[in-house]
Amino acid sequence: MASWLMGLAIFMVHLLGFLSAILALLSSRTSQGAVAWIISLVTFPYVAVPAYWIFGRPRFYGYISARGERDTVLRRILADQRWRLDPFLADVHSPDVRAVERLSQMPLTSGNQAELLVDGKSTFDSIFAGIDSAQRYVLVQFFIVRHDALGQQLKERMLRAAKRGVRVYFLYDEIGSRKLAEGYLSELADAGVEVSPFRSSRGFKHRFQLNFRNHRKILVVDGREGWLGGFNVGVEYLGQHPRHGPWRDTHLKLTGPSVLGLQEAFWEDWHWATGEVINLCWEPRIVCEECQNVIIVPSGPADRQETASLLVQHAIHSAQERLWVTSPYFVPDQGVQDALHLAAMRGVDVRIMMPEHPDHLLIYLSAFSFLPDMVRAGVKVYRYQPGFMHQKVILIDDVAAAVGTVNLDNRSFRLNFEITAFIPDRGFAAEVHGMLERDFAVCRRIDYEELHNRPLWRKLVARAAYLTAPIQ
Repeated sequence: MASWLMGLAIFMVHLLGFLSAILALLSSRTSQGAVAWIISLVTFPYVAVPAYWIFGRPRFYGYISARGERDTVLRRILADQRWRLDPFLADVHSPDVRAVERLSQMPLTSGNQAELLVDGKSTFDSIFAGIDSAQRYVLVQFFIVRHDALGQQLKERMLRAAKRGVRVYFLYDEIGSRKLAEGYLSELADAGVEVSPFRSSRGFKHRFQLNFRNHRKILVVDGREGWLGGFNVGVEYLGQHPRHGPWRDTHLKLTGPSVLGLQEAFWEDWHWATGEVINLCWEPRIVCEECQNVIIVPSGPADRQETASLLVQHAIHSAQERLWVTSPYFVPDQGVQDALHLAAMRGVDVRIMMPEHPDHLLIYLSAFSFLPDMVRAGVKVYRYQPGFMHQKVILIDDVAAAVGTVNLDNRSFRLNFEITAFIPDRGFAAEVHGMLERDFAVCRRIDYEELHNRPLWRKLVARAAYLTAPIQ
């Protein structure tokens, strides 16, 4: 009997491996990924099957179902409200801008003001002032929230707003904020703040979807002001961590109709997390003196296409004179690597800024496997020296810039929910240009000899680390 049960168990595991291999064949985003999973699932099903169901799912199927088609509740409400944006739709004939509109499924709106917030104090002073000014509601979403001095300040601001009668919604990622104390959350909930984790594993069918993250950082006040960018909530983002030292990051404050795009992204995430459709203000507001055009670009594993990767590739191909990119986690896929090579070869000033000292060793090591070819093609690679560099910024010539949460790695391209503000405005691009020039002035440029002359063992370690790029 025991041997019969053992044989049945072995048969079921191999059957699961075979069925999972069929699913991998039908749904993997790349042919290389499909081949790797199929071989593993058929050959080593005991290890590969659980690994596939945790790390190999190519799309966030539960979110896709919740989002549904255009006739769902959320879509009907948006259809009723989006006509209000008609007077603020920017009439821009640039094919580059139209491509971003179609990619994001969001309109380019006029009447916005974008304010760069450089580093922690200016960012959180602005955010806290916004929460304190709220009259109707505050939407708060971060990937990481810590129960430290900065986390306490955020909590106190939310508690005060709730006490004034403002509706406060607080959404955090279940993995990124896994160390957040239960007491922190219960104090907010007891005061009337609506609190929810974003669980990619919500529901029985999706309980193994642990590899997806909601990496967005969004804050919206009354539908009139919004913030997004690289900052999470923790004292290290203020430069108060002994290992990381000074923290270099960039956030963005928006006012105007584009804030409704941020609000829409939060609205959909909240609906996935709770099943609720919250009542928000969808009336566009203009309070700017020098107005700018803005497109909000949400992206994530529920998209029909790889929105974040395509946005980056589009920016690279659009550049004629200058493409400056900052990313703390730089392990781009082959398509982005090739686009960067070609841009440098056609004479574009392509610069990549990364940290000198990593906070994720595998990602840091992986870059050394492809950086020699990139530098040899003419891409200029810089290491930021004063401390840890965490900003996610792209500058395209003197005409456009993007600020958001997207890193140039597989996780941001395929596994994370992200948010980016794309701003085709020369004045804003000039501000970003000046900001990045100051950053490059305190960077160290890497040359080909430094990369090429590394010991063999380091090259082998880098190649091995790069093999794990799909799940880093």
